[in-house]
Amino acid sequence: MKVALVHDFLNNFGGAERVLKDLSDIFPDAPIYCLLYDANKLPQFKDKEVIQSSLSKYPGFIKKRDVFLRPRAPKAIEEFDLSKFDVVISNTNSFCKGVITPPSTLHISYIHSPTRYLWDYKDEYLEEHNVRGLKRYFLEKLFLGLRIWDYEAAQRPDYIIANSKNVAQRIKKYYRRKSHVIYPGTDLDKFELGEKKEDFYLIVSRLSKYKKVDLAIRACNKLKKKLIIIGEGSDREYLKNIAGHSVEFKGFLPDKEVRKYYQKAKAFLFPAEEDFGLTPVEAMASGTSVIAYKKGGLLETVSEGLSGIFFKKQTVTGLCQAIEQFEKTKDEFIPHRIRESVQKFGIINFRKEFKSFISDKYKGFKNK
Repeated sequence: MKVALVHDFLNNFGGAERVLKDLSDIFPDAPIYCLLYDANKLPQFKDKEVIQSSLSKYPGFIKKRDVFLRPRAPKAIEEFDLSKFDVVISNTNSFCKGVITPPSTLHISYIHSPTRYLWDYKDEYLEEHNVRGLKRYFLEKLFLGLRIWDYEAAQRPDYIIANSKNVAQRIKKYYRRKSHVIYPGTDLDKFELGEKKEDFYLIVSRLSKYKKVDLAIRACNKLKKKLIIIGEGSDREYLKNIAGHSVEFKGFLPDKEVRKYYQKAKAFLFPAEEDFGLTPVEAMASGTSVIAYKKGGLLETVSEGLSGIFFKKQTVTGLCQAIEQFEKTKDEFIPHRIRESVQKFGIINFRKEFKSFISDKYKGFKNK
């Protein structure tokens, strides 16, 4: 079985890229096709054959802002010649499900989300980026064209895997496709149980607007609680400007150091709506409670009262109330029980389920 992996923009290391790394470990000989690749930011793939699209010909200052290249991404992803492969696995939250494969090639797409800024998050995306007037008019026109392409692209995979029930529902709504749920895997053995907690809250996140890190900062400012933030992103300067004295930015840290913070944190804050959310699972694998917005994939990973607390309103007040509730009940959250609650999200389960799904569908595909 000759396998190829396809990814969207391979220029930072987030949840989708962690899954790509796992897929690359399952299929070590598979080349990786992607729209763009920044080898300096992703040493995890230094030993892999990575093939970039025609977008790589653009100057570096344009490639650093891949938002400018999105209108050209559909054409670029369709240009890949994948005819020599038996199986193509696209790992995507935007464009790469649209690769064109011959009838003899099985295409399975692991979808982390329908393209959010085109569908359920469109209006919020435009508001967050302060898009007004004529610029908004033209962007709406552009999004309409991309939305039509995105729907058509989602009809191309032979089978779709969703990373959560939450995403499976959106795939059904926007793409009219059924999907099979396989949760992303976490290497739980890498995370040691932290029994002794220190007096700080933790965020590990890309620093971009939709992650809502500003809510956590404002809440900790208001309550005068220590907050440690690990991660980099386009919103870093803005977030530093609104942060009070109790908020500390660590920037990007190696995984080994991040795991130490997971162990020691009093609780992990997650104020965004996420499709699945790998970092909360990593926190819980370390025996750390999660305080999260009650929406999205975390409803499937966090057990209220056992491993965390939810807040219903995505506001500073809503998060403050949840933190105050946690402060009163924190002794009820037992680290080893928290860790036990996420065992089903282990990497072994992911690999077993994924390989079984691919094998089963490939046999059926070849026997048609």
